[in-house]
Amino acid sequence: MADLTETVVEDDRWDGLGLAGLADRAVSATLARLGLSASGFEVVVLGADDARIAVLNADFRGKPQPTNVLSWPSEERSAGRDGAVPMLPEPGAADDPAPLGDIALAWETCAREAEDAGRPMEDHVCHLIVHGTLHLLGYDHERDGDATLMERIEVEILDSLGVADPYS
Repeated sequence: MADLTETVVEDDRWDGLGLAGLADRAVSATLARLGLSASGFEVVVLGADDARIAVLNADFRGKPQPTNVLSWPSEERSAGRDGAVPMLPEPGAADDPAPLGDIALAWETCAREAEDAGRPMEDHVCHLIVHGTLHLLGYDHERDGDATLMERIEVEILDSLGVADPYS
């Protein structure tokens, strides 16, 4: 069976946090909440620094500054109607999982946000990976109904992981 997440670490501070384990837990809990088999999917998670994320953000979004998390779905899955559930993907086989896409995290931005919010870094990163995974699955927060749906599901997933509601 293939691993659920492939973790690529470009900044060694992520290894000290245990990014690979956090990524597996967060992605697995997200898929479970949506009724999807973890063995049928794969997600790539990049642990980088602010400088690398600023370059990626400039290249892909035209915003030349760091951000906490970026995501690139393997295909467009968003719902056509505000507040509707996106069409969920079909899983691959356990030995040939379907790629959901890639998530990238910026160390300095994540660390600053966790400190500012008074939350453990592990909890904040877990939240961001859940958030990014939902983006890979077609969830978004551009429209009000979509944002409400995505936030509710995030909070439910985080609760299942013992992580406090980041929105309260």
